[in-house]
Amino acid sequence: MHYEDLINSVKQRRDMLNVTQEMLADLSGVGLRTLKQFESGKGNPTVETLQKLGDALGLELNFRVKNLIAE
Repeated sequence: MHYEDLINSVKQRRDMLNVTQEMLADLSGVGLRTLKQFESGKGNPTVETLQKLGDALGLELNFRVKNLIAE
């Protein structure tokens, strides 16, 4: 999943549940500013932050890590 897809998934789920950004920030324990930056594509959230958002929205997030070390 690409970063933009992740952003769209969170936005769509939040909209589907009629949850405002303020409500999601409260439910997830993620700062409102952090959430707004993430949804606008300007933020750089940690995996922990993404997991909190996913948990609050009932989303299962799977992360794939690539080996970026040159051999």
